[in-house]
Amino acid sequence: MIWKPNLTVASLVEHQGKFLMVEEESQKGPVINQPAGHLEPNESLSDAAVRETLEESGYHFTPRSIIGSYLWHNPDNNTTYFRTTFAGTVLFDDISPNLDTGIIQALWMTRDEIIASKARLRSPIIIDSINDYLAGKTYPLDLIKYCP
Repeated sequence: MIWKPNLTVASLVEHQGKFLMVEEESQKGPVINQPAGHLEPNESLSDAAVRETLEESGYHFTPRSIIGSYLWHNPDNNTTYFRTTFAGTVLFDDISPNLDTGIIQALWMTRDEIIASKARLRSPIIIDSINDYLAGKTYPLDLIKYCP
């Protein structure tokens, strides 16, 4: 049997000191996450981040840089995730009201509010990626090559 991690993406958007987050259903009840999800077949990582942000938050996301890639093993479901987080901007004048099933709402939260909600975070990658972003750890989008 060949082991494979789950490949996911996430979007990090900061606006006026607050970060775009989503509240979503999970097996443990409502959790807080960045707009995030799994890569689909024949999709680039940045395209997946754009799609997932729209589906989960209603915002049209434009990636500007890569914050990092994170490997995390979730002991609750015995699953390993390899997640790439993109930083970017969203449009505020064209917000879709149609959110994915399981998404409760989009939220704008300060870093302090996110840390205060640590017990409800989907994964520790959320705080790690925000800290990396605030430390200026960004990389150009062309770091990842898409070869269709």
